[in-house]
Amino acid sequence: MRIREVRTVDLPLLQDVERAAGRRFSDIGMPEIADDEPLPLDELARYQRAGLAWAAVDGADVPVAYLIAEHVDGNLHVEQVSVHPDSARRGIGRSLLDHLAERAAAHGIPALTLTTFADVPWNAPYYARCGFRPIDEDLLGPHQLDIRAREAAHGLDRWPRLFMSRPV
Repeated sequence: MRIREVRTVDLPLLQDVERAAGRRFSDIGMPEIADDEPLPLDELARYQRAGLAWAAVDGADVPVAYLIAEHVDGNLHVEQVSVHPDSARRGIGRSLLDHLAERAAAHGIPALTLTTFADVPWNAPYYARCGFRPIDEDLLGPHQLDIRAREAAHGLDRWPRLFMSRPV
């Protein structure tokens, strides 16, 4: 599996990956998450233009997973990482996270951060296996608090969520 920067032509394929990956949430009683539409093309393009979007591609150079990130409170924040179910459980998500960690280290960025569902097996427990640890709510930075508010406005606070961090 090769990781490369996302290209404009990839953006609709990223939405397809996100939709397919999201279907798993129906199986655990979170149909609202499964039915949630992926980021619009213009938002995905913003990450791509900023150089903060990477795809794991198959032998035909087609994305099977992707990661988008943004600079938040001095760290690189994982906005989204998704792996198509047909390519799951092969270490692709971890490879994308490791790729981002290498980029962060090369630019003197101290940590990766993300928000995730606390009780979903392929969320917080998975990220813990990838080296992420929960961040105490009292230590959240101002932009992290903004993220928390946006997620709540989107209804994500219906289920326990937490911020996590991984030093690079």
